[in-house]
Order: sequence, then C-alpha cells, then structure tokens
Amino acid sequence: MRNLIIFFRRYFNFFLFLLLEVICIVLVFQNNNLQRSAYLNSANNVSGKLYDKYNNVQYYFHLKATNDSLVAENTRLHNALHTSFDSMVTGTGLKIDTIRQYSDDTLHRVIGTQIRRYKYFEAKVINNSINKPINYLTIHRGSLQGIRPNMGVISSSGVVGVVRSVSDNYAVVLSMLSKSNSVAISARLAKGKEMGSVHWDGESAGYAQLKDIPKSAKVHKGDTVVTSGFSALFPENIPIGYIDSVTIADKAGTSFTIRLKLATNFYGVQYVYVIENLLKDEQQRLEDSTYKLIK
Repeated sequence: MRNLIIFFRRYFNFFLFLLLEVICIVLVFQNNNLQRSAYLNSANNVSGKLYDKYNNVQYYFHLKATNDSLVAENTRLHNALHTSFDSMVTGTGLKIDTIRQYSDDTLHRVIGTQIRRYKYFEAKVINNSINKPINYLTIHRGSLQGIRPNMGVISSSGVVGVVRSVSDNYAVVLSMLSKSNSVAISARLAKGKEMGSVHWDGESAGYAQLKDIPKSAKVHKGDTVVTSGFSALFPENIPIGYIDSVTIADKAGTSFTIRLKLATNFYGVQYVYVIENLLKDEQQRLEDSTYKLIK
C-alpha cells in the first residue's frame, strides 16, 4: 500500500494532466458539432473495420457448417426441380411423393399433379482416385441412408459416376474417370440436340471424349454437352463438359471425335448428390420383357 501511495505521489502531475486532457476532449466534442461529427465518423470507421475483421475470423471457423448447410439446401432445391417430376394424369401408378400445382386465383384450384421421378441425396466424399485406369470415389452414405447400387452421382458442377457397391453407411462410386464401357454417359449437345456418348480416354482427369456426333452437327469450341435423359441413371440437361477441340480421325467416317473439358473438377470434389430414379425399376422391367419377346 505504501508503495502504491509513493507511486501516485511521484506521478501525480502526469495523471492530473491526463484527467484534465480527457475532460477537455469530452467538452470539445459535446459542445462542437463539427468535432463531434468528425469523432463519430472516425470511431464508426474504426469499429466497422474491427467488426469486419472479427466477422471474417468467425466466418473462417464456421466454413464447415456453412458448406454443410449449402449442400443440404442444394439437395432440397434439386428435389424441387421440375425435372425431378413427371407430369401425368393417372388414376393408378405411383401414389407417394407427388406435388400438386395450384391456380393463382383466389379459388386456389388444383390444376395439375406431378409425380416425383428423381430423388437426391447429398453425400460427403471421403476418398477419391484420379490416376488409375479405373477410378473410384468413396462416399459417406450407404444402404441405411437409402443408397443402392446403380444410382447416378453428380456434383454441383456436373456428372461424377455411378454407385457400384454399398455397405450400411458407405458407398463406392465408379468414377466417370474409368476406361470402362459401363460408365459411358449418354449425352447430347445442348444447342444442336445431336446425341452421342462420353468416354474417358485415360489421359487426363480433366478431359474425356464425346463420340458418335454426326459431321452434320454444328459444333463449336466452348459448347456445352449435357446428359440426354435416355439413361435411367441421370435426368436430362445435367452438364457433362464443354467442347475443347474437334477432330476428324477418319475422313471416310460419319462422326466427329470431340475432346471435352469435364464440368466436374475431380481434383477437388468434396460433396456429391446421389440420384434415385423412382421409376427406374418399372422402366427396366418393361424394356427387359420387350427384349425377351423380340429374342
């Protein structure tokens, strides 16, 4: 206590000066509009910058939660897309998971019913290969979450592959980056509508080949190639890639050889969406029975 008193006695004049200085500054800002406005503007500017830095730090530490919420929201939006439904009037057939359309007038009448065809599940990628002849991804979703073999898989950018095997909580996806006919994607040009198929040539994880596009098609660099919708795995108009170059390997041939820059970045894919075609079994049963009759 004695040392504290000695300290204040030694620096009494300095502390008195600081007190009087503060009082003077307060009186100046209270009684002069110009100085008060300048002070408030400066204080707001400084505090605003501090809050901005603080928010940036908070945002960084909440990135995982933000990504998870965005993926969940994208899944909800995918499930609400009109391409996920089939419009039809029927008294029988699929009775669950439908959506009704209502009129905009005050009567709010039912003017149509759409039957859900596609359902989407989000999934986290926990393993991924890109430099093998046959490449796979492992996702953290399995049979307990509704995943089954032969479901299509896409990213937020485009096509990824097809589910091949499933356990209770995990699934292995045969990547589009596989030199296998089982992952040939039925495709078409977004502009001209000509049909073809996309195969990976094993050269680069960023590129693939589009085959069977006729020479009569108008093809330009940068054109988008999308899913045709003819496959039971993928809805139509899902991006596959963008035309990088066009060549004619055989002048006597009738089609182009097109190099595609893939829409999905396989080097950094972290989340995917697994697609369930709710009408797939019905379609396949009918096609298989028809094929047997023809044979």
